[in-house]
Amino acid sequence: MGKTVFLFPGQGSQEVGMGHDLFRQDDYFISLVNKASEHVGEDLKKICLKGPEKKMAKACFLQPLIVAVSLGYLRYINEKRINVDYVLGHSLGEITVLAAAGVIDNSLAIAIAAKRGQLMDEAAANCDGGMMAVLSVTPQEVQRLISSLGLQDTVVVANFNTPNQTVVSGNRSSFDQLSLEIVKSQGTCKKLNVAGPWHSPYLKDAYEQFKIWAESIVFKTPNIPLILNSTGQPESDPLKIKECISASLINPVRFTECMKYCEAHQVDTFLEIGPGRVLSGLVRANGFMETTRIYKVNNLRGVELAASELLAKK
Repeated sequence: MGKTVFLFPGQGSQEVGMGHDLFRQDDYFISLVNKASEHVGEDLKKICLKGPEKKMAKACFLQPLIVAVSLGYLRYINEKRINVDYVLGHSLGEITVLAAAGVIDNSLAIAIAAKRGQLMDEAAANCDGGMMAVLSVTPQEVQRLISSLGLQDTVVVANFNTPNQTVVSGNRSSFDQLSLEIVKSQGTCKKLNVAGPWHSPYLKDAYEQFKIWAESIVFKTPNIPLILNSTGQPESDPLKIKECISASLINPVRFTECMKYCEAHQVDTFLEIGPGRVLSGLVRANGFMETTRIYKVNNLRGVELAASELLAKK
């Protein structure tokens, strides 16, 4: 029998107006956003619903917002009692996963996301860093080109998203040189609209500060198997989970490895819970085709659609 994974998105999945139906009727969700607003000193409801987009893209605002929206829809999914075998987040989505798996509570997830975003913004302000997506070239070839150009100290692979899509992170001045070689290898590049070089050594200070800040936070044993980005494997040891979540600031997202684990363990249903539909596309690009059911739960209508189909098949 096939298994089910709840997926939670990270930065890049946002849009102005996300969670609009939750804002209209869900007092608990609004309380989460209010908590996030207190942490960052801004009216996040206003930013979420009206923008501007550039302001919402700041990590300190965006990260607690994405976590709040994802947890808002998750609450409705949980009320439907849909069986879940694994939970998996992409980058920031791992903070949502901690709450989804009972490692921490929802309020703490919001606090962690706010602190994480603040530290990432501070790190980005101290360097000219960014990220660039690379398509139609294998990760191995991207890494070979980085080494052959002598850029290994300024550019790293940050996201192993699919067999033919990676994201590099580092100093923007190195991207043009790398882009030329990637085009020669029949690939394409696209600079991403992000504030900094996420998942790279440029965030070392942010990692060290976050690790100190999180020392007193108690992580519980997850009540749902939690697949980590860093290993592509489930982890149940709270101390190991905390270390991996902290180190994710400087380590790559190995989403392809996570997908390989899901394939090997007969996963045939994914629910992407939160804003956007980025992860649904990545699941397809990792080889999960028509026989795999993928539900985009980015509004309350999506909750009802997923629940009606899945519960009907019980």
